Amino acid sequence: MMIGQFHTSALAMVMDASPLVKMVLLILLFFSIVSWAIIFMKYFSFRRIGKENDAFFESYLKAKRLSEVGSEAKKYPNSTAAEVFRNAYTEFNHISNRSPSSEEVDIRAIDTIERAVGRTIGTEVGKLGSFLPFLATTGNACPFIGLFGTVWGIMDTFRGIGLRGSATLAVVAPGISEALIATAMGLAAAIPAVIFYNYYTNKVKAFTVEMEAFGAELINIIERNYLK
Repeated sequence: MMIGQFHTSALAMVMDASPLVKMVLLILLFFSIVSWAIIFMKYFSFRRIGKENDAFFESYLKAKRLSEVGSEAKKYPNSTAAEVFRNAYTEFNHISNRSPSSEEVDIRAIDTIERAVGRTIGTEVGKLGSFLPFLATTGNACPFIGLFGTVWGIMDTFRGIGLRGSATLAVVAPGISEALIATAMGLAAAIPAVIFYNYYTNKVKAFTVEMEAFGAELINIIERNYLK
């Protein structure tokens, strides 16, 4: 690190930083790039799921029979609600083919459908929440990684000051400003990650509530109208 040479360009500060600070900046850049990739991927994925859910519910409300809904559900491969219906309806068809005749079998049938709905919701929640832990890790770790780079850079600056035997502002400012780039980069990586992690976590909760409500309604319809 050059002591006493002040740069007004952030890029010049990065290029003049110590090797370890540069390595820290590369790590933070990696976290930032991957986080933004996840942010955009989840944005388009959730928007597609939301649109297909709305379209599926519209078809569901218009249908008069479950068989009609079954054919419509195939049109929405990304819909979480349609996936709940597809798995529940598959179990319902298996039960219907066995033609249950006793109350005990009917109770087991409802339990089987409920388990199918529960499994589907669990699987879909897992898919919805995929990659979100990386955003949480970025939001938690990057400020400290940046702070480490800053502390190391300042230590390197003071080491240079000791070698020169001078501690004027003109000598201290360049090294410290270069070291602070790491903190700024850490915050730049962490802040969007935290914001979108919270946003997408709430979206996952909303989709989960939607699936649970639809699953409960579907089970009630099957129990009330189709099982004896």
